[in-house]
Amino acid sequence: MVVGADSTQTYMLKDESVCLFSGLESILLSIQSLMSTNPYENEPGFEDANEAQDKKNQKDYVQKIRHESLRISVIQRLEEYLGIGADGNVSASSTTDKEDYEVDMDGLEDAGTAFEPFKDLCKRRFLWYYESYLESIRKAKEEVKDGQAFVRMPFEGQGNTMDGKFHYTELERRLRNIKKVLDEETNQWAAQGLSPEFKDATVTVNLRRQYEQVLEHFKQHGLAHHVELEGGNPFVWILTYIGKPMTPLEDGLFRITLHLSPRFPEEQPRARFETRIFHHRIAPDGTPCYYSSPSRREDMKTHLEAIIEMLEDEGPPYDPRTLVYPEAFKLFWGNPQDKKQYKQRLRRSVQASMDL
Repeated sequence: MVVGADSTQTYMLKDESVCLFSGLESILLSIQSLMSTNPYENEPGFEDANEAQDKKNQKDYVQKIRHESLRISVIQRLEEYLGIGADGNVSASSTTDKEDYEVDMDGLEDAGTAFEPFKDLCKRRFLWYYESYLESIRKAKEEVKDGQAFVRMPFEGQGNTMDGKFHYTELERRLRNIKKVLDEETNQWAAQGLSPEFKDATVTVNLRRQYEQVLEHFKQHGLAHHVELEGGNPFVWILTYIGKPMTPLEDGLFRITLHLSPRFPEEQPRARFETRIFHHRIAPDGTPCYYSSPSRREDMKTHLEAIIEMLEDEGPPYDPRTLVYPEAFKLFWGNPQDKKQYKQRLRRSVQASMDL
């Protein structure tokens, strides 16, 4: 394949964009760390407000910020990306036409295909944090009632207010619907991959070749794990992970499915552990929280290795972005007794994997 200068520049720019978005989370977390965990204290003139009324206001302020962050930053954004209307249904115009997928990667820019890594990133992060969102709602429902009005803060006024009411039951319904639509979108990738239109598509040929290379790599390095294409579909990879000896995962047997989009690598794989496991980096529904190299996002071997590394890492650095299983996360980073309980529950889930 001969790549012209313009095409090379296009790919370089896209790789830089992916790196930019990957680093955006770290930048935002750094900025957040400079601020108080109590948002009331971040308001000018209220940095040291600790009177009895201030303490009540602090709690009320957190409650409505939590509600509006979920409603606007998470739910509205994902509903817009997925084309979900007020009735909860996906509009026909948002359904991606098959022709949009029939893009040769060599001419991606010329085809006029929109490059939107941030949209895909938001979808994948939603799958990571879905359980955390639900837990936030469960806790909030214990503090406020549906229909209860937001409390206005003393620094709000003159058009700068956050008025409204709590509607957590409705937010929970919308969250669950977004998860349902995302799961349906993921399953559609597999069906599209089997359609005649993709039999000889560039992305299909590329994935089949990568699959052969992964098999050869595993064989050469004596890796016990098994990789296959479900029903021969290059858009659905199955990784059977065999627990590493002398670790808490020893004797474990885990089946992991990776769904790939016909727009891969612009849309990154969505992985899921089909075998249940109690792990601080794996959400209750089986969605793993792993990071692959942005510069090698088109390499499936890199994704598989990143999942295995995430699973086996017993001493990772603390990273708040990995809070995908709140209960397991709390135990893993807790006191010695918590850590002991975490290891016991992880080990029980490993032993249970052999009984399936």
